[in-house]
Amino acid sequence: MCPTKFSDGFSAKSVENFQFSGKVAGDMPGTDVTIVTSGVLRISAHSHILAMASPVMEKILEKSKRNMKTGEKTIPIFGVPSDAVSSFVRFLYSLSCTEEEMDKYGIHLLALSHVFSVPKLKQKCTKALAIGLTIENVIDVLQLARLCDAPDLRLKGLRLVASKFKAVKKTEAWRFVQKNDPLLELDILQFIDEVESRKKRTKRQKDENQLYKQLSEAMECLAHICTEGCTNVVPYDVDPNKKKEPCKRFATCQGLQMLIRHFATCKKRVNGGCSRCKRMWQLLKLHASMCELVDFCRVPLCRQFKTKMEQEKKGDDTKWRVLVRKVLLAKTISSLSWPTSKYPPHQLAKLRTYSCDASHLQGIKEGPYFANCATQVC
Repeated sequence: MCPTKFSDGFSAKSVENFQFSGKVAGDMPGTDVTIVTSGVLRISAHSHILAMASPVMEKILEKSKRNMKTGEKTIPIFGVPSDAVSSFVRFLYSLSCTEEEMDKYGIHLLALSHVFSVPKLKQKCTKALAIGLTIENVIDVLQLARLCDAPDLRLKGLRLVASKFKAVKKTEAWRFVQKNDPLLELDILQFIDEVESRKKRTKRQKDENQLYKQLSEAMECLAHICTEGCTNVVPYDVDPNKKKEPCKRFATCQGLQMLIRHFATCKKRVNGGCSRCKRMWQLLKLHASMCELVDFCRVPLCRQFKTKMEQEKKGDDTKWRVLVRKVLLAKTISSLSWPTSKYPPHQLAKLRTYSCDASHLQGIKEGPYFANCATQVC
């Protein structure tokens, strides 16, 4: 593990704290186990309490022999500060640990809880270390989390490294890992790569969903323009001077109206030589693929596209079907925030009197060009 500086000193205060405040050890029969630490501290304890708190301790006690002079068994716990061992034994008695102890010896207590199989202490240490993660200690904690089988702590540590990787790379702990722990370095780099890939994938999906939503809005605007009319384009039988309610999607309607006006006058639209006209053909086809009105849709060429798609059903394009399905899904999701019906009953009765040709659209006046991406079909 990466070297970390910890105080291994043992003070008189530690001895005083270890007396369990006279509430546990002091009221019980004589001790029969001595825990030997790395420092000068020798901790007296009760074998039955240690065995109940830790199955590992129980096995050690079963195998260890009693001292011929004192009649006590000895359990050595080396490699951690004496105060950390003191806090560990105190937890075995009281099942509690102070915040100060956790701040000072959280890493050591996690190691001890793992070695001696004390799940409650391990859970407390994992939570405390996760809260106290910093750029300086995250590498040490990751090494310990791997050794102590603490997946939650490992995940939180990796997330911190991924979010602050530039700062982590400047630490001495990271340089130590690069030289001495290539497996951990690989684990970290793979996690960062997965995070970046996930971000890109999420952004791509978000952009796609936004496009489907815009196409759904374009379909609503197309039906709105061909049925009621808007600022620049209205059906021939609708009074252009009639007062209308404000358009809910004015920007999309403006771009679509300019596209319709261009489509109506462009000489290259039939031969596919105009990209804007091709875009309009695609929007009309998309509308026909989504339209549920059989005989009274007022959008130009809706019936013709439906008939053509029925004839070519066997050779239908899979990508086109996926596009239609996703735009329909976006329309459904959008409708949750627009509870009003697209075609009220009085409009449906009026719609039934019209056919599916393009002759009922007329331009009223030129408006500013608005190239809205909702009118683009990829």
